[in-house]
Amino acid sequence: MRRNFTQLYVHLVWATWDRLPLITPTICSQIYSVMTYECQQLKCTVVAVGGVEDHVHLLTSFPANVSISRLVKQVKGSVSHCVTRQHQAPKFFKWQGSYAAFTVNHRDLNPIAVYIHNQREHHQHQTTISNWEIPIKEHP
Repeated sequence: MRRNFTQLYVHLVWATWDRLPLITPTICSQIYSVMTYECQQLKCTVVAVGGVEDHVHLLTSFPANVSISRLVKQVKGSVSHCVTRQHQAPKFFKWQGSYAAFTVNHRDLNPIAVYIHNQREHHQHQTTISNWEIPIKEHP
């Protein structure tokens, strides 16, 4: 019996509410762990996860039966729940409603993964790649 074969990758980026620096060092690793766990629940394989204080990047494969919007909704929702309920953050924690999604060729996985893993350095030295980021200001 033959099975369908898909090789689908997406680079996702989303920001905190009003680009506030809500992703503190104390909750950063937990956020990335929850993101990875939720991807696994949807049968997605995380290639890279990273970010800075006001946004995150996620590079993952995804099966054909999972929409990008469902993936983002589940990951963002679970992270918000974890941060607000389990960590009881002193400030509110909220994501912006939108996100950016970029399709990725499997040959480009490594450079994008390296870029994601080095987010702090890219933002500190202003060497970000605008095509792989989201606009600074989202609200009118």
